[in-house]
Amino acid sequence: MDEKITITINGKPYRVDLDQTIMEAADSCGYHIPRLCYHPKLSIEGACRVCIVEVEGMKNYIASCAYPLFEGMKIHTNTKELRQARRDIVELLLDNHPEDCHVCERDGNCELQRLAYAMGIRHRHFAGERKHYHKDLSSTSVIRDPDKCILCGRCVRMCSEIQGVNALGQANRGFNTVIMPAYDMPFAESVCTACGQCINVCPTASFVEKNHTQELFSKLNDNSLVKVAQIAPSVRAAIGEGFNLPPGKNMEGQTVAALRKLGFNYVFDTQFSADLTILEEASEFLERVQEKGKLPMITSCSSAWMKYMEQFYPDLIENISTCKSPMSMGSAIIKTHFADQIKVDPKNIVSVAIMCCTAKKYEAQRPELMVNGMQATDIVVVTRELVWMIKSAGIDFLNITPEEFDSPMGMSSGAGTIFGVTGGVMEAALRTAYELYTGETLVDIELNSIRGFDGIKVGSITMDGKEIRVAVANGLGNAHNLLEIVRKEPDRYHFIEIMGCPGGCIGGGGQPYAAANSIPLDTECLKARAEALYSNDRKKTIRRSHDNPEIQRLYKEFLGRPLSKKSHELLHTHYKPHEPKGIASRKIRAI
Repeated sequence: MDEKITITINGKPYRVDLDQTIMEAADSCGYHIPRLCYHPKLSIEGACRVCIVEVEGMKNYIASCAYPLFEGMKIHTNTKELRQARRDIVELLLDNHPEDCHVCERDGNCELQRLAYAMGIRHRHFAGERKHYHKDLSSTSVIRDPDKCILCGRCVRMCSEIQGVNALGQANRGFNTVIMPAYDMPFAESVCTACGQCINVCPTASFVEKNHTQELFSKLNDNSLVKVAQIAPSVRAAIGEGFNLPPGKNMEGQTVAALRKLGFNYVFDTQFSADLTILEEASEFLERVQEKGKLPMITSCSSAWMKYMEQFYPDLIENISTCKSPMSMGSAIIKTHFADQIKVDPKNIVSVAIMCCTAKKYEAQRPELMVNGMQATDIVVVTRELVWMIKSAGIDFLNITPEEFDSPMGMSSGAGTIFGVTGGVMEAALRTAYELYTGETLVDIELNSIRGFDGIKVGSITMDGKEIRVAVANGLGNAHNLLEIVRKEPDRYHFIEIMGCPGGCIGGGGQPYAAANSIPLDTECLKARAEALYSNDRKKTIRRSHDNPEIQRLYKEFLGRPLSKKSHELLHTHYKPHEPKGIASRKIRAI
């Protein structure tokens, strides 16, 4: 049992847990202390000092995020002097910040902006030199704007502590302090995996996605083009948050209807190509098991994970499934079989992917994924971008009549739905692999051992007397921990799923910003999004990918069978060791 102590907050006594900080105790007692650098999933930085409080008997103000409690502590959170001190701190941040709120990506959803309003800051009182840096536009996925950085350090801690990439760090000192990649190299040349988690935790707009909305609007207005959209599973579980709905509202039909109103000729479901991925991936896994191929086989759906693997674990490339992601499989079918069906030159088709993930913008431009000399996915817009486009077009999203996906790539199984949550790819693959291997139907298809939000989950399933040991990791830091086990014990697991973002795609770097008074990547939010997908799976008549009749038809009419020559040409790819350009150039100069 946690030890309880008595403290006083603003003159009132409370019984609280001893092992809490002042901030945590105040939160539990109904007092919200302002904060900026603090994030419950990250280490304590104590950098912003916005969360200062007064403790009787102590000479100086205390950073409440970092200071522990003691018996009899008397805390003041809202004195006149404290309010003035906090306001001075925030005013100093504002006076070194661009004056472009009304044209900023985060206008109306900026933690600094909300804090300034709550503190009653109505004027800029401090004048003097301001920092100025150029935007880093080099990345295909993430824009870095140091001018808007308040040095809270959240992005650095997210990238190092949660993702384990260490693409960002603080350089210089004092007024010249700036957060940047090593050697101030362009983002595109750094070890950044484009996961976008820095965007999720940034309180301002120092990090935002590379925006493609204007390009897409231009394409939608071109009547000579056939506009085709596909929607990732997790988008439907999160898009409502961009319209002030609580997390976990399944807005599938509304999203389809809104895309048609925006001007798309066809709206397909990435869940269809998730089913297609499962047929290929499960078949590939069984081929490796039966023919003693390279094990453990590791999934390849997450584009941030693929870049991470090529950079940090090139020795495991042979373990990676050759399957493309559902997005890239879907786009390949759109630019070939579907183009033939509607008798349109694929060069006149604009294939647009609505994704939860900023790294999908990077994936779309990978040359290995081109089809017949064409980029398969022409444009990727993330959930946040689609929210803005719907609002910009004046579409009443909340009251729109839901619509169904188009055929043939609109039908999906429940297995395709759960791709959007950590463990879902593995669960979907085992539903199919079990039947393909044993000839029997897996009765208990909900594999609870690999569900949930633990960093690494393990389980096993027996197929014809053979135990198949599986593992699932979400977040690149957890991927690192799991892969170190694989390096030491290569026979420990047969099949591994890795998703680059915490929680899987539902926690992608392109999902809606956290609402006011909410925490980015809050576990309860992720659980609600996950439940929307699990609920959709349970409601589906078809819950196994291989039972999808449209998938069966696609193989009969076009692909032949899983792992056929045609499917290898269109649905599979290859990977190679990838050393960031900047790192290589530094080595050359060093020599």
